[in-house]
Amino acid sequence: MPNASNRDVSARIARLFVYPVKSCAGVEVQEILLTATGPELDRAWMVVDAQGAFVTQREHPRLALVHPRLTPDELVLSTPGMRDLHIALDLMKQPVSVKLWDYEVPAFDMGDEAAQWFIDFLSKSENSSRGSSHNAYRLVRFDPAYRRASNPKWTDGVRVFNQFNDGFPLLLLGEASHAQLNERLAVAGHTSVGIERFRPNVVLSGLHPHEEDLLGVLYVDTGGEEVMLKPVKPCPRCPIPNVDPLTARSSPEVGDMLQSYRQDARLDGAVTFGMNTIILRGIGAILRLGQTVSADFDFE
Repeated sequence: MPNASNRDVSARIARLFVYPVKSCAGVEVQEILLTATGPELDRAWMVVDAQGAFVTQREHPRLALVHPRLTPDELVLSTPGMRDLHIALDLMKQPVSVKLWDYEVPAFDMGDEAAQWFIDFLSKSENSSRGSSHNAYRLVRFDPAYRRASNPKWTDGVRVFNQFNDGFPLLLLGEASHAQLNERLAVAGHTSVGIERFRPNVVLSGLHPHEEDLLGVLYVDTGGEEVMLKPVKPCPRCPIPNVDPLTARSSPEVGDMLQSYRQDARLDGAVTFGMNTIILRGIGAILRLGQTVSADFDFE
C-alpha cells in the first residue's frame, strides 16, 4: 500500500453503518465485513407492495421507526407498540420476482408472519400514497446467487455488485460535510439533524466539507489486507433526508437547504450529498473505526 504520508489527504473512519432492511433504520457498528456487494447483510431485505414494487420512506416515513438488530442467527426488527419480529438469517422461502426501480430482481419471500407484521405496522401510516394496498405488503430477501451489477458508466467498466442498494455497494460521507449543513440550518433558524438521515455506510473525519467529492482511490490501512475503495458517483438526494428518524415526521427544511447550495453539475443540477463508492480491492477485509484512510485528489 502506498505510504499515507505521500498522499494528498489523510482521514479516519469515524462511524460505520449497516442497513439490513432497505429504508428502515440503520445499525451503527464498530466494524463491517466487506463482501462483493458491500457491507455484509447491507440492504439484504426489502419491503414490497401488492405489485412486488419496493416500498421506502418516500411512501411510508414510518419505516424510519423500524429498528433492525443483527444477532449471529437472526435479524430482529423492533418498533414501538409491536412485538419484535425474528427472521432467521438463513431463511429462504418462496422464490419471487420483485421490482427495484426499473429492474426485476429475484428474491425470497420471508413468509406470512413477516408479511403480517408489516401489514399491521404500515396500515398505521397516515402518509401512505398507496391507499389500501397495505394488505399485501411482504418482506423479501435478496437472492444471494443473483449478481446485480452497478452501472458501468460510473465504474469505468469495473464489474461491481450490490443487493437492494439504489445502485452501489457503499455510501461515503465526510463529518465536515454534515457539520457544514448543520451550520447552515442553524443560521436559518432550524434545528440540527443527525447524520443517520443521509444513510452513509462509512463516515470519515479529517476532511474539509465535501472534500470526499474530489477524491480518487481511497487506501484504507487495515493493518493487514489491502483495501482500496473508489468514490465514483455523487449521491443524488430524494426527500428521505427530510424525515426525522425519531418521529417519522417529514418537513422540508433539510432538502430546501441542500437545494440552496448542493446542486451538482455532474448530475445535471441534481442535489447531491455524499459519494457512492465501489470496492476495488479488499473483499473479505474488515473496516473498523479509527482506521486511517489516505487518498489523492482526482479533479478529472
